[in-house]
Amino acid sequence: MWSLSEWRRQRILAQHPVAPDTWHDVRQRLSILDGLDDEQDRWLREHSVLFLQDKHLTPMPGVELSDESRLLLAAQAQLPLLNLGDLDWYEGFHEIVLYPDDFVSPQRHLDASGVEHEWEGHHSGEAWQHGPVVLAWPGVLAGGGWDASNLVIHELAHKLDMLNGAANGMPPLHPGMSVSDWSHAMQQAYDHLNHYLDHHNPDHAPIDPYAGENPAEFFAVISEYFFTAPDLLHHAYAQVYQQLCLFYRQDPLARLQKLQSEHPQYRAPH
Repeated sequence: MWSLSEWRRQRILAQHPVAPDTWHDVRQRLSILDGLDDEQDRWLREHSVLFLQDKHLTPMPGVELSDESRLLLAAQAQLPLLNLGDLDWYEGFHEIVLYPDDFVSPQRHLDASGVEHEWEGHHSGEAWQHGPVVLAWPGVLAGGGWDASNLVIHELAHKLDMLNGAANGMPPLHPGMSVSDWSHAMQQAYDHLNHYLDHHNPDHAPIDPYAGENPAEFFAVISEYFFTAPDLLHHAYAQVYQQLCLFYRQDPLARLQKLQSEHPQYRAPH
């Protein structure tokens, strides 16, 4: 059956072809995409093109964008959506602002006694509800490895979290997922992490201590780990890993373990 949306999609892809060498170079820089099959690779390439036509990249002075670097950002953004269908999961924003380095952002916090605190915070990324995503370009370029860190995935996880209101660590769950199971797994892990941080050296925390800031940051950090260090997340919080498998409809740990069994370079610890 003829579809206007599908016609537009095919027209965009025809007008903005990706040279095989360019996509190969992107894949070489993003080892977290290793192990995807041909169909997944095709989906990711096409949806990276569609993402770049849908979102406006605004580079600040000092940021130079090439076709390859634009695709490098887009492929990281699209990996979490690989098995989520063609719904507009990133409908909550239209612009990505790229800074040449970490940036200063005014912060406000109302404490339990009603006193408002203001300060200047240094950040490598921000996601504003009903607003743009802001990223430090070095962080974008540094992403893509199996190293428990990915700025693009972190900030876009916030956007997924915001689909049903203010970020609170509870994105819109799929039909069939249990809110109580999700809440139990996340709360138990969040409480465990914060108890650890209160009594032990943060450098030895099971995951990045920044996840203990609040439930929204917890969801963003575990999303990073899910795609870039699934073995560490599963070891630390297996129930959390299982809930993310249900939400993202992927199993990066199985993909990593297959790579480790076939290629010696993947067997080194993080």
